[in-house]
Amino acid sequence: MIITKEKIENYIPQRPPFVMIDNLVEASEVMFKSDFKIVRGNIFLDNHYLREFALIENIAQTSSAGLAVTKKFMGTKKPDGYLGAISKLKLYELPKLNDTIYTVIHLLASFENMFLVKGVNYLGGKMLMECEMKLAGV
Repeated sequence: MIITKEKIENYIPQRPPFVMIDNLVEASEVMFKSDFKIVRGNIFLDNHYLREFALIENIAQTSSAGLAVTKKFMGTKKPDGYLGAISKLKLYELPKLNDTIYTVIHLLASFENMFLVKGVNYLGGKMLMECEMKLAGV
């Protein structure tokens, strides 16, 4: 475990109730992994299913935490990044209340403080959603 749920807010710009990542479980220069348990009271639950924009936010927050640790701040400063664009989004299935999703981010390219990542959300080995994101200022 790289960053636990208790400290994750030190590595992402979001605050409750918009935090959509629990733990950063792995981080390297080119790949990050996180987990997130969907609990009652999540603002993005709709009929016990987590909406797709929460999965997008989870990918963005996993990217932010991973980049904060490995690229920019080395864990010393809270990131203040922006989501510039989302592309190649494919939604396969939505997770539901009490599911734990796992997210894998691959860093595809970077230039100064701009990053292109590919993120995939999984539930029990099954792909939920995938997309590419451009992030700036992380």
